[in-house]
Amino acid sequence: MGTTAFGKRARLFMPGILCVLVSVPVFAETQRLGLPQVVEVSLKNNGGLKSFREEKGIRDAGKVRAGLLPNPTLDFEAGTGALTGSRAENNLSLGVSQELFLAGKRQKRLAIAEQELEMYRWQLADRERLLLGEVKSAFYDVILAEQRIVLLDRAIALNRQLLDVTKERLVAGDIPELEMNLAQVELARSEGARIDFEKTLNRNQAKLWTVMGILPGENPWISGSFAAETGMAKNLPDLKQLAQVKRPDLQALDAEKSRGESDIILAKADGIPSITVGLALRRDTSAMEIGGIEGKDTGYTIGLKLSMPIPVFDRNQAGVQEAKAKKSSSESRLTAAARNAEREVETAYASLLNAEKILSLYKSSIIPQLEENLKLTQEAYRLGEVGILAVIQEQKKFFEVSDGYLTALHDRQVALVTLESAVATELTGGVQ
Repeated sequence: MGTTAFGKRARLFMPGILCVLVSVPVFAETQRLGLPQVVEVSLKNNGGLKSFREEKGIRDAGKVRAGLLPNPTLDFEAGTGALTGSRAENNLSLGVSQELFLAGKRQKRLAIAEQELEMYRWQLADRERLLLGEVKSAFYDVILAEQRIVLLDRAIALNRQLLDVTKERLVAGDIPELEMNLAQVELARSEGARIDFEKTLNRNQAKLWTVMGILPGENPWISGSFAAETGMAKNLPDLKQLAQVKRPDLQALDAEKSRGESDIILAKADGIPSITVGLALRRDTSAMEIGGIEGKDTGYTIGLKLSMPIPVFDRNQAGVQEAKAKKSSSESRLTAAARNAEREVETAYASLLNAEKILSLYKSSIIPQLEENLKLTQEAYRLGEVGILAVIQEQKKFFEVSDGYLTALHDRQVALVTLESAVATELTGGVQ
């Protein structure tokens, strides 16, 4: 009996256990996200981008509003002669009137609403472009911090090896105790530096997760590396021309300029007043007295009413002037934005070339000999040919140069990301 009750309770608790397992965050597994996955998650979950996507409903509503006709007007009128001593006389009128647009105003407003939607699409694409640049830069900041920690682990391992060698030589009586103490200090210093880099890694990860829109408690692993080569074959004039065609912020301003032209056309059309057409049914009752006998007469009439403002004083001159001023402003902003885009491309391209030159120096002149010099110095100390200060100095140089090489790789990658954002094109193929 007790076993049966326990089985029932287990079956009751099983759905709850399954719910808990299913509700575990998707990033709780030890899977690593590469740059494509990071970009995909960011475009989907970034709070600012999601909020701006929701604004499409505002533009859709504006298009619906532009296509609607004004509501018809119901007119009702009643009159009585009771207050003037003619109780038998009264009238009643019931009518409907409708405002009708002239000069194709409805179609012109629909065209403007469609241009507003086009502007919104380009603005959304521009926000995605800017987000991609921010996400990629944050991603490579995390990669730099991770690789610096790997480098620090190498430095810690070297200092531990040095400490072991000093202990062996101290036991053998080859060195004073001071050298072993120096090795211990270097080991502690490298371990402290690793803690500082872990803090930097945590900050960079938090920044990346914020941009990605990751929920609190979800800590995905990031996987990636710096590219060995950029693979970029385009020259500066081609990049400038590409930016003028591909950049969504320029396309949005160009769409705004086109909308300005449509605004002027609509403003001129608004100078032609709309006409109001009305239809009314009227009943009039009157009384007559002949030979002391009072009689009533009831008549029905149907009336047609047309009304239209006379454009004598206001022909929407102010509206036309305002639309022209807005169009002129959008043209000026488009011109300025095009110049700024070229300047951004030039700056980003120069930064990439400089980063490539620095990286080339590391690859051709510095890195190849660095590892060999370290090994020779370590072996020389083991044999007693040099002092410990030479080994410590060489290890510091190895770490500083290796860290500089990582920084150069990072700077080159970030410069490429900045150039891709300025051109709005992935230089390895595809449009952002």
